Amino acid sequence: MVGLTGLEKFSHLEDKIYRTIELTKALRQEKENLERELAALRREMGNLLSEKERLEAQVERLLAERDTIRMKVEAMLDAISVLDPEIVEQVRR
Repeated sequence: MVGLTGLEKFSHLEDKIYRTIELTKALRQEKENLERELAALRREMGNLLSEKERLEAQVERLLAERDTIRMKVEAMLDAISVLDPEIVEQVRR
C-alpha cells in the first residue's frame, strides 16, 4: 500500500469537508421544508377543528329543532285524538 503525501491527505480532507457542507445544506433545506409543511398542517388542523365544532353545534341545533317539531306533532295528534281516536292510531302505526 502506497502512503499518501501530505498534499493528498489534505485534498482528501478537503473533499470530506465539502461533502459535509453539501450534506449540511441539504439537511437544512429539508428541515426548512418540513417546518413549512408542519406549519401548514397545523393551520389545516386548526381549520378542521373549527369546522368540526361548527358542525357539532349545527347537529345540536338540528336535534333540538327535531325534538321541538316532534313535541308539536305529538300535541297536534293529541288534539286530533280528542276529535277522532281512530285517525291517531292509524298515523302512529
